[in-house]
Amino acid sequence: MEDELERRQIEQILELDDEELQIEEVEGLLESSDDDRDATGVASTDDFTFNTHLTSLHSYLGEVDDTRHRSAFWEGGAILNLPLFYLEGAVLFPEATLPLRVVQPIFVAAVNRAVAQADAPYTMGVVRVYRDSDDGPSRLAKIGTTAEIRQYRPVEDGTINVVTRGQQRFRLRRRWIDAEGVPCGEIQVIEEDVPFRTPRDAYAKLVPLGNLQSQQMLSLNASSHGGGNEENDLEANSEESFESELSQTERRIHQSAIGACYESDRMDESTSSDDDNKLSESDNQSGSQCLNDSSFIGSSPSNHEKQIRNAGLGNGTKSMAHKVAGPRSHFSCTVSKAFWPNWVYRMYDSYCLAQKAADMWKQIVGMPSMDGFVKKPDLLSFYIASKIPISEPTRQELLEIDGISYRLRREIELLERLDCIRCKICQTVIARRSDMLVMSSDGPLGAYVNAHGYVHEVMTFCKANGLALSGRTVKEYSWFPGYAWTIINCASCETHMGWLFTATNEKLKPKSFWGIRGCQVTDDMR
Repeated sequence: MEDELERRQIEQILELDDEELQIEEVEGLLESSDDDRDATGVASTDDFTFNTHLTSLHSYLGEVDDTRHRSAFWEGGAILNLPLFYLEGAVLFPEATLPLRVVQPIFVAAVNRAVAQADAPYTMGVVRVYRDSDDGPSRLAKIGTTAEIRQYRPVEDGTINVVTRGQQRFRLRRRWIDAEGVPCGEIQVIEEDVPFRTPRDAYAKLVPLGNLQSQQMLSLNASSHGGGNEENDLEANSEESFESELSQTERRIHQSAIGACYESDRMDESTSSDDDNKLSESDNQSGSQCLNDSSFIGSSPSNHEKQIRNAGLGNGTKSMAHKVAGPRSHFSCTVSKAFWPNWVYRMYDSYCLAQKAADMWKQIVGMPSMDGFVKKPDLLSFYIASKIPISEPTRQELLEIDGISYRLRREIELLERLDCIRCKICQTVIARRSDMLVMSSDGPLGAYVNAHGYVHEVMTFCKANGLALSGRTVKEYSWFPGYAWTIINCASCETHMGWLFTATNEKLKPKSFWGIRGCQVTDDMR
């Protein structure tokens, strides 16, 4: 079935090549119009005729053979020796596609080793290589991704065309060049966490602040009539029942929050009533912040306890309990120890974060339903990380984040800031987020390789400004079938920003669009 679909798509590509027209003059395209945009700012699909699935085939590589091999996944913590491929200009994520035209002899040897090896056939480690400055030494990232070779074809000139797919993150423990000149590395597969979901009935068991006084009165009455032991038994059963529903990761988060509460309790016992009054006043100020979990977006695992205390779950909550309910120690045992408010759990609920990130992504990009990704927060976090228009170092930062929730929160923070696309050198605004155009089934940003073997991460836009054409228009080796390309530079600093793609076929719409290199944009997106 897949072979038949691919055959039809290749036939469409050949039809586009057979019906080439004279390429229109491009001078008038430097200032694009808004005629093809709808009221929301997203590019209109009414006149969109290009088949975005053709782009993901990477037909510009020529005929490549499907290896028909699918690598098994390794357990987290597994240590392997793999041939390495040093990737410049892009970052590979799990589930992302990476086309390669392997030109350098050492990496040709690495790919051939990966195809022939017995322990991990058709698998190699891909690591980002970068320079701190233009004339600085090359450096390797410490975190990379295993790549499975899905398609492979040696070329007569000694190069190799391959299409790979990211599999699992790893830590590079050490590397070397073996006797045959192949770059190799000892890697350790990173154990990914499971998506965190808020425990069932956690919210229902939480005592509303408005009921604290009445609950305290009932508790005191029960104690005065000898019911203290029964209450303590119920409390212990409630806590034990709740924690029994938690996974190991969820239980650690819950207990760390409780530990922060107890630590605050011990500190508060030595404070005066004047200090309690001050804490009560500060609690009124922090309470409104607690209701908005967006203030915790982008926080790291190392400071989540501090954030909980600062937000009012530590000192602030206890001071309010002391003011409303009377004895501090009793409130701490019966209420604070049990369950945390809704917004605390939402800070770590991978599915809540995935829904928020998916909604934002759909609004920005105009993608269809993301429901399938919302059900798999781990895959969504990798998908957005590989497609969001950000700089290469920030993309590597996302790859190195351990924890689905933390990666999603960082991505939400980036999406909230995403507005303008600026030149990295001169900060000129090149495009806006509303100008993004999806020209591939892989999304608005994809990795493509040129004839010289250099990989570019390219984001596509229907409109751009501040750019100047350079050189002639070329039809050969186009990443988008039916379109010719022209190099574009920043009009201010003359940095190579990407390419203008123009249709060579009257059936194709849009007639033109812009491809901007991800490595040439800045992280200042406001």
